[in-house]
Amino acid sequence: MPLTVSVVSPERVLYSGEAMMVATRTVEGGDIAFQPGHAPFIAALATWPLRVIQSDSKVETIAVHGGFVEVSNNTVTVLSDVAELPSQIDVPRAQAAKEAAEAALRLDVNDVEASAALARANVRLQAAQ
Repeated sequence: MPLTVSVVSPERVLYSGEAMMVATRTVEGGDIAFQPGHAPFIAALATWPLRVIQSDSKVETIAVHGGFVEVSNNTVTVLSDVAELPSQIDVPRAQAAKEAAEAALRLDVNDVEASAALARANVRLQAAQ
């Protein structure tokens, strides 16, 4: 019995389908993967690529910039204010954002905004690959 997976942002449903596994990273617990039969679970998500592993071993990667994941009754629901499919990512823009954030962090390693921008750019680039 596969998982039913939905990834939803305020604008639309980015992904809806079945999967054998979903892997992501939570703010408090680190990396986690969900397979059929997983216990009920809810957590805040880190800015990290979400990987949906389908039954044919195809992997759908989605850039998720925070939000929440809920698992219940073989259903994984991801709610995120910002999430992007690889086809939506402007790679040159993400690379430029990464370089700008790295430059800002060289000037001030404690720049919280630059650290967040770097994390978002890295997730976009990972998802786009």
